[in-house]
Amino acid sequence: MNEKLLEKKLREGVKKLGGIALKFGTEYHTGMPDRIVLMPGGQTSFVETKSPGKKPTVLQAKCLEMLSGLGFKAVVIDSQEKLDEFLNDLLK
Repeated sequence: MNEKLLEKKLREGVKKLGGIALKFGTEYHTGMPDRIVLMPGGQTSFVETKSPGKKPTVLQAKCLEMLSGLGFKAVVIDSQEKLDEFLNDLLK
């Protein structure tokens, strides 16, 4: 499964749960994750999607670490299994 398909499944899965998964990017801070996931109740997550076996760049990893350090959920999804796990965690 490629990155584009994972992103599509992420958007669809989040929508079914009542949230939105917006394309996220900023020209002022490179390395930010692909999507910001906004759920009811103010739950906010950041998601970097990757093709299976691909790893985030050093800059992307630093951004994910920074966001986690600020208390946000910030994850890399590179498989259907990780996507399912992420969506299930949104229900908790």
